[in-house]
Amino acid sequence: MNTPIVQLLVLAGIAIFLILRLRSVLGTRDGFEKPRAPAPTRSDTPRHEFEVIEGGPDRDITDHVPENSPAAEALALMKRAEPSFNVGEFLGGARGAYEMILMGFDNGQIEDLRDLLAPEVYESFETVIEQRRQQGLTIEATFVGVREMALVDATFDEGERLAEITVKYVGELTQVVKNANGEIIEGSASAVKKQKDVWTYARKMGVDDPNWQLVATDE
Repeated sequence: MNTPIVQLLVLAGIAIFLILRLRSVLGTRDGFEKPRAPAPTRSDTPRHEFEVIEGGPDRDITDHVPENSPAAEALALMKRAEPSFNVGEFLGGARGAYEMILMGFDNGQIEDLRDLLAPEVYESFETVIEQRRQQGLTIEATFVGVREMALVDATFDEGERLAEITVKYVGELTQVVKNANGEIIEGSASAVKKQKDVWTYARKMGVDDPNWQLVATDE
């Protein structure tokens, strides 16, 4: 056989062998195959999605009075006039003021409470205390605590920036009334009694003086 023909056949055999080996290793591709999508990249900074809710009810107000009530609207106006005003903090102060004023009045010692009382209320308390002295009567009282407390009304005069808040209390205390001889003529030193009071406090919003004053009392 001619030598060039033999060489050609040998080369053709080697080429066929290599093709079969490549097919067995790489496989075959039938039709169109989509190229692989690139792997997603991971950002070094995580993303946080926040849902912003605006215009919701002010729980500092609606926890104490019905939403959209006149009292709620008045409290909202107070907050606009003085953004630092907080209803919950006011009620905490009103609780403490109730004990101080009530005990000061019963025990006849209101001199230190002048900043907490409107002038008319101070004069009224002073008159009652003086009448007791003239009659030889004294009251000995011990404050036990506040059993109930609720904000019942609020008003705000935008022109005068005058805020008024009315609070209802149910206090518990022991109380005895003694005559000039020290004899108990009313009450008991051991029996705890309930006392209901409705007090109104007032203050001009947006001024430096933070004190609320008691301007009216009722039962």
